[in-house]
Amino acid sequence: MEKIKFMFDDGAESVEFFVLEETKINGVSYILVTDSEAEDSECMILKDTSMAQDKESLYEIVEDDMELEAVSKVFGELLEDIKIEM
Repeated sequence: MEKIKFMFDDGAESVEFFVLEETKINGVSYILVTDSEAEDSECMILKDTSMAQDKESLYEIVEDDMELEAVSKVFGELLEDIKIEM
């Protein structure tokens, strides 16, 4: 499982997540991440909001219920062996 580091806007703090899966829907990139490799860990869906010319990706947590449900279904299909609960 790939581990990536995210920096907060202020650049003072960072957090590391494990990437479970990634996908692109209608030209938008999404990643499913968790902060632990434990079996019953919580996960988040992050959306890449950066512009094409940006050097680094900018991710935000998906909070819109309809978008979250739709993207969760896609990740559920991609990861048949992992159960995603909302």
